[in-house]
Amino acid sequence: MLTPFTVDGHRLIWRGDGETLVVEPWGTDSVRVRATPSGGIRDHDWALLAPQPGTEAAASVQVDGQAASVTNGQLRVVATSREFHDYQAGYVRSRCHLAFYRGDMLLFAEEDDGGALKRRARHFEARGTSHRATVAFAAPRDEKLYGMGQYQQDILDIKGCTFELAHRNSQVSVPFVMSSAGYGFLWHNPALGRATFGVNRTEWVAETTGQIDYWVTAGRDPREIARHYADATGHAPMMPEHGLGFWQSKLRYATQDELLDVAREHTRRGLPLDVIVADFFHWPKMGDFRFEDEFWPDPEAMVAELADLGVELMVSVWPQVSLESENFAELTRKGYLVRSDRGVDVQMSFEGPSRFLDVTNPEAREWLWDRLRAGYPGVKTFWLDEAEPEYALYDFEAYRYHAGAATEVGNLYPQLFSRALYEGQTADDGQTADRAADEPGSVVNLVRCAWAGSQRYGALVWSGDIHSSFDSMRRQVTAGIHMGVAGIPWFTTDIGGFGGGRADDPAFHELLVRWFQMGTFLPVMRIHGDRGPQHEIRAADGSRRSPSGAGNELWSFGDEVYEILAPYLHLREQLRGYTRAAMREAHLDGQPVMRGLFHEFPDDPDAWDVGDQFLFGPDLLVAPVLEPGARVRRVYLPRGATWTSVSTGERHGGGWIEEDAPLDSMPLFVRDAALADVIERSR
Repeated sequence: MLTPFTVDGHRLIWRGDGETLVVEPWGTDSVRVRATPSGGIRDHDWALLAPQPGTEAAASVQVDGQAASVTNGQLRVVATSREFHDYQAGYVRSRCHLAFYRGDMLLFAEEDDGGALKRRARHFEARGTSHRATVAFAAPRDEKLYGMGQYQQDILDIKGCTFELAHRNSQVSVPFVMSSAGYGFLWHNPALGRATFGVNRTEWVAETTGQIDYWVTAGRDPREIARHYADATGHAPMMPEHGLGFWQSKLRYATQDELLDVAREHTRRGLPLDVIVADFFHWPKMGDFRFEDEFWPDPEAMVAELADLGVELMVSVWPQVSLESENFAELTRKGYLVRSDRGVDVQMSFEGPSRFLDVTNPEAREWLWDRLRAGYPGVKTFWLDEAEPEYALYDFEAYRYHAGAATEVGNLYPQLFSRALYEGQTADDGQTADRAADEPGSVVNLVRCAWAGSQRYGALVWSGDIHSSFDSMRRQVTAGIHMGVAGIPWFTTDIGGFGGGRADDPAFHELLVRWFQMGTFLPVMRIHGDRGPQHEIRAADGSRRSPSGAGNELWSFGDEVYEILAPYLHLREQLRGYTRAAMREAHLDGQPVMRGLFHEFPDDPDAWDVGDQFLFGPDLLVAPVLEPGARVRRVYLPRGATWTSVSTGERHGGGWIEEDAPLDSMPLFVRDAALADVIERSR
């Protein structure tokens, strides 16, 4: 019998029943798998970059009749073809089964047909000119899984979970998962869908797509898997210096004078400040992409004064364009807006009806950067809000982009929103993606959503409009760990939560203190929120503007709270060198800044199950207080290191301990006597 396999260089190709399947090396210890039920394989570069030259040199392809294999370093893929007479159908059919090994150890395999069940691991259902595609795998029952981006739950090991592959406000779908069994898996498809990690099967579904497309890597530990994944999808730039300190924000500074007064007060009090934020509705109409003259009379002078204070201005940018915007007619005429396939073409009505800029169109991305450059001279850092995008109703089937239907490409939107600014900023500065790690001035922009590859465009992702509660705070610990696993090393939250907190509420004060303590050790330390009570904003002619919240500065909550918060601000500043080193490791080696304990201690079985603590870089163990009224905290210290309490100086081996946690102190431990000078100064 002739073999159904062909070899093209290092690519293994199988064809049967009209299906084309391609397995090829794609980076160190990694392969890419694509399959389509008709036509040719498509070379989409949604997230995956071309492999570095030379990484395929050691790869080999072997074919032996109905069996074949692709070996690339640690990873080996075995393809087994079967041609058989289907007695129920009455004709000959073909199948090809894939199994993935690290050395001789089976990592996972496509689900078998189940005999009389006639299951198909790769299944396609026609959807017009596209398909609904499903691929199912048998994976180890006892594996532990991490990643997939940010979902608002406090589950660390996601084995047994199911996930919607779609973005929502506070939900960031990044379809990369890492297994304790020693592999990483990227679902390289921006279609809406679902991922299920059951005990009986792992299943990935794309609702509308042309092909199955995924990437697999093998690694001895989480660090190696993270390195391979960053090489495949892009490394984060080196965090610029103003990303290492404290970022101040509120809903919202309504005027230029109000914002400047806060920056001046930080200086007067000797409080470190790196970034201050001009939040939304500083513009005349949404989509005008400039300051409103009455409230912001001289933005260039404001930027200059802030620079003299050593402070960067960050400006909020929404992708919505009001129907009343000065730019709406041009954008409609050029086709630069997202289209609704049915109904009235209004996609959001917050503070008036609007449509979204279609950043999947390269011309629209260039247009956006041209407007931002002209409208915000001197501003180098932007806040890309509403980046999911946040439709008024998440009726995804109703929307269409330049790149295709939202059901087929919708998850790509936030990545391309970040790309629009990154490419404009780097082109203006004459930068390149491979700039030196310590070179100043690289890009960081805050964004509310991301997809695979967003990290290479300087995306600092925050966790969206989360509630001001201890339950919500707890969920941000696992969210940050999973985002780091999913390749997004720059993560932050609204310290204190976004909505539901009042500046005059003692219960909120406790939450704010505990969140501020935790936020000191997030990749970026940033306070923001809609603090009650709100107050209205009106122009000189009496016309209404979007309201503002209560004060959200360190001194806004009373002297007792201020005396607790201020030392943590100074501690963050003392850690600047350490933070810079962690950011450099993220840039050069693809390691997350906020890490699960398992990342550094994979040989400690208990480290894989602790979801209410994290590591900030390799050497600082952070145990935030996540319950109201708690003044003692149970802490797990991973085995394999000696841990020094920052509060007491006491040294511990691995295992569970109880640590005092008065309101002004959060349990914090340093690994193997690292940062001894910082510990001494912080006491």
